[in-house]
Amino acid sequence: IMAMFSTEEDRKKFMGAVQEMSNSMIRIEAERDLIREIVKEKSDEFKISKKIINKIAKTYHKQNRAQVEAEHEEFMEIYDETVSKK
Repeated sequence: IMAMFSTEEDRKKFMGAVQEMSNSMIRIEAERDLIREIVKEKSDEFKISKKIINKIAKTYHKQNRAQVEAEHEEFMEIYDETVSKK
């Protein structure tokens, strides 16, 4: 097997990048935990399902309400046509 790093400096540079990515992953995990805590708290407080709260937050974040609405309308049309008895 060939050596991946031609110098110790290259190995250290690569390891620094790995550590930086790991630190970023820790921050991501912490943010996900915070989001879960907020969702649970607001679900309990306002009696709104966690699924709905998450969908509202994602739609707000992406600013794509029109797209979400169009997809829902398409779903309802296809659903109604599929399950309705003729």
